[in-house]
Amino acid sequence: MKIVNFSDANSLLSLFVREIRDIDIQGDRLRFRRNIERIAEIMAYEISKELSYKEIEVETPLERTSAKALNEDIVLGTILRAGLPFHHGMLNYFDGAGNAFVSAYRKYREKGHQGFDIHIEYIASPSIEGKTLIITDPMLATGASMDLTYRALLTKGTPKHIHIATIVASQQAIDYCAEHFPADKTTIWAAAIDPHLNESSYIVPGIGDAGDLAYGPKE
Repeated sequence: MKIVNFSDANSLLSLFVREIRDIDIQGDRLRFRRNIERIAEIMAYEISKELSYKEIEVETPLERTSAKALNEDIVLGTILRAGLPFHHGMLNYFDGAGNAFVSAYRKYREKGHQGFDIHIEYIASPSIEGKTLIITDPMLATGASMDLTYRALLTKGTPKHIHIATIVASQQAIDYCAEHFPADKTTIWAAAIDPHLNESSYIVPGIGDAGDLAYGPKE
C-alpha cells in the first residue's frame, strides 16, 4: 500500500493546513471551508499524476493537434457532512467524475465521548465497478468510518483502485486502513499525519471538529 504524507515536503498545502489548525483563524467558517477546498484541489492535482491517460486529437482555430485525456472513470465518494467542502475541491478538478455520498456518524455509548459505534445511515452512489474510487474525509481518526464507508460502497461494485484522501490522519488510522483495505490497489493521501488519539478518539493535535468548524455546531 502506498502512503503519501504531504507534510514530508514543504509546499503551499502546508500553509493551508496551518490555517485550518490555528484557533485564531479557523473560526472564520468561510475561510475554513475555502482552505479545505484548496487542500483538496492541490491533492486532486497530485492524485491526477497517478492516473492513466490517452492521446486524442483536438481541432484548434489553426489546425488539428494531439492532446491527452483522462483514461479512467472516476467516482468521488464523500463522508457527510464534514467531507462536503473537501468533495467540492476535488470536484473542481475531477469535474467529470461520478459522485457518491455516504452518511457515517459516531453514536456514543456513554457520556464523556469515550465509547462509540459507527453507523451508516444513507448512501447514494453510481456503479463503481472497475472504476477509480476516491474517498474523501478531512479527518481520519480511527479509520473505522472510512472502512465502513468503503464496505457500503462495495454494494455498488468493485473498484479498480481506491484512493483515500484526507487532510489530517492519526497514525492509528493509517495503520488501520493499511490492515483493512486491499494493499495492492489502495493509496492513502494525507496532508498531515498526527501521532495519536485522545480518550475520546479525537486526533491530537488535530484541528477539532471539522464539521462544526465548517457548518456550525450541532445538537
